Amino acid sequence: MRYYEKEKIKALPVQDAVGKILLHDITEIVPDLFKGPSFRKGHVITQADVEKLLDLGKQNIYVAGLDGEIHENDAALRIARAAMGKGLSISDPREGKVGFSATSLGLLKINVAALERLNSVQDVIFATLHTNQMVEPEQELAGTRVIPLSIDKKRVIEAEKICNQYFPIIEVKPLAKLNVGLVITGSEVFSGRIRDGFGPVVTEKFEALGSRITRKIIVSDELSMTVAAIQELLADGAQMIAVTGGMSVDPDDLTPAAIRAAGGKVTSYGAPVLPGAMFMLAHIGDIPVVGLPGCVMYHRASIFDLILPRLLAGETIQHSDIIKMGHGGFCASCKVCRFPSCSFGK
Repeated sequence: MRYYEKEKIKALPVQDAVGKILLHDITEIVPDLFKGPSFRKGHVITQADVEKLLDLGKQNIYVAGLDGEIHENDAALRIARAAMGKGLSISDPREGKVGFSATSLGLLKINVAALERLNSVQDVIFATLHTNQMVEPEQELAGTRVIPLSIDKKRVIEAEKICNQYFPIIEVKPLAKLNVGLVITGSEVFSGRIRDGFGPVVTEKFEALGSRITRKIIVSDELSMTVAAIQELLADGAQMIAVTGGMSVDPDDLTPAAIRAAGGKVTSYGAPVLPGAMFMLAHIGDIPVVGLPGCVMYHRASIFDLILPRLLAGETIQHSDIIKMGHGGFCASCKVCRFPSCSFGK
């Protein structure tokens, strides 16, 4: 509910109301042509408005002053500008609200702790989508406004200080366009008994985010062959390596051991995400290596879809980050998949 303190409200002759805030909509009716607001609540009356208001039959109007306060539109615009980082555009203020939209494909990042502090400032609200999700160009991501029609200047300054201290509150990180090496494991694929179903799925996911598979090597379920393939892709200049299949704890699933044997320093093997529990994240030097369980091929959304954008955005993912993914890490397997417009990974 929008409000204004009663002691600030005054009924003034239109001629004396210039520079003050209009506290109610004023409707204009043109027979057979138009009926709607000619002036909206919150409008700051100008000298040019006086004649129009008189033509509408308004000799006196309810208004409020701005002594030591900032109009809702100006306040929201100041807070929005202080909070926004890269990859965003903001709307013109309307009725005290400023909206945020993405300017390109990227990873949405919200400083959640700072957002809570910002929302603790009296009469200030700032609402966003969940952090760490992919967003599209022109997608609406957030909005900020103040509750009253005008707000104490000190509160706006307090909000700006929080934004400056924790800058940015909101941003969209661009994604690196990497050359990716892909290792497909499985004796049945290597021998040609079955067609590779993993490669096309992984290729499509990387290409959707701007990266490309530069080389694919199919190997049998042999430790030495998988290690050699990883090392060959590194020598070819791969900037990320994905190894598919062989990720369970069965004796013949050797992918985790192969990643380690190739020099991988493991961040996590196993994750509190379903689907995706047997996922592995490692690095060989600065090169990310991901071990992908079979669910990545069969499910539209899995841990791979949650981790990959963050890796492409240049984030260093710690084991503690993966642990936190348990909250929201359960896919409900809806009959009609709505990912990413759902709770999975949020």
